[in-house]
Amino acid sequence: MRILHTSDWHLGRQFHGVSLEEDHDAIIAQVEAAIVEHQPNALIIAGDIFDRLTPSQAALRRFSDFIRKVTADGKLAIVLIAGNHDAAAQIGAMGVLANTAHALVRGPLDRDERPLLITDEHGVVAISALPFGYEFSARACFENEGINCPADVLAEQIASARRHLPEGVRWVVAAHAFVEGASTSEGERPLTRSVGGIETVPASLFEGAHYVALGHLHRPQAVGVGHIRYSGAPLAFGFDEEGHAKSMTLVELAADGSVSLSELPLFPIRSVRAIRGKLAELLAAPEGSDDLIRVVLTDEHPQIDPMKRLRVLYPNAVQLSYERDDRSQERQLAEGRAALDQPGEVIANFVRFVREAPITDAEKALVDEVVADLAAGGEAA
Repeated sequence: MRILHTSDWHLGRQFHGVSLEEDHDAIIAQVEAAIVEHQPNALIIAGDIFDRLTPSQAALRRFSDFIRKVTADGKLAIVLIAGNHDAAAQIGAMGVLANTAHALVRGPLDRDERPLLITDEHGVVAISALPFGYEFSARACFENEGINCPADVLAEQIASARRHLPEGVRWVVAAHAFVEGASTSEGERPLTRSVGGIETVPASLFEGAHYVALGHLHRPQAVGVGHIRYSGAPLAFGFDEEGHAKSMTLVELAADGSVSLSELPLFPIRSVRAIRGKLAELLAAPEGSDDLIRVVLTDEHPQIDPMKRLRVLYPNAVQLSYERDDRSQERQLAEGRAALDQPGEVIANFVRFVREAPITDAEKALVDEVVADLAAGGEAA
């Protein structure tokens, strides 16, 4: 069984105000080409198909055209789930008229997570599609007031999916979650609305699955074990992704349930990157670039209208800062971290700020005693 795993397309997204429509068109064309070349039995898109709850007509049309094209010959099975950026009801509506023998579309949470069953020469593969859902929705869906975090939501979904698995099948799970131990990027939105809530879910929830196709985190990566994997987003959505390779994951599922994985590279038409130097030096560059640019000026003094002048060469320059300011911010952060190593001084400054009077000697002695006790307890532990 051959499965193409991708996620986090974020159709309709802009990069600091710059449209990514052409970038998405280029990526979609590469996905279509990969389907033609590798002939997967199923395509999984593990959530965040769109960037907003109300996607633009252009984004909806772009996705509809893609699905219509890749399913035209009736050979490719489609598995879609809603992510935290998607409108669950809208994603669910996409599956109303789908061929249920060849498509599994999950938007809202469902108490009966029935899998898509696909047969190859070695038997049946069951694909369970577990959409993202917030805690309050899960409490109503599963009639369980004890659901308090994303791990609780996913645990209910997994339990429901297990109940509907035929005996002896190979099991693939698609989910949209933040699994413990994974690396994040700045472009992801937190998955919980609970103040102080725990966002991550343990990989152990997926015990028994032969492959777990994850969405939400934008860096391609395995989590804990090789068969629990994020395909990553096909485009960079933050400057912290500069230089990161983009890819899809091609999964080969053997008769015994073992998997072999291949990263199929994706080639965005524009890179996300930073350029650094004095304004005069950057303006003297022999040629410009259409890349999405963050500019860091090393001039010691403010320059006149630097962004307007730079955009003659770099039309997609979207962010500008001065290195001296960045150094100042880093120094302030370092000083703040250093202050935390002197808790007595932090408390004294807080007391002075709140009551506009310095801490008394008796109060300082009490604070020093408590801090010492806490420090001794920490060392003992």
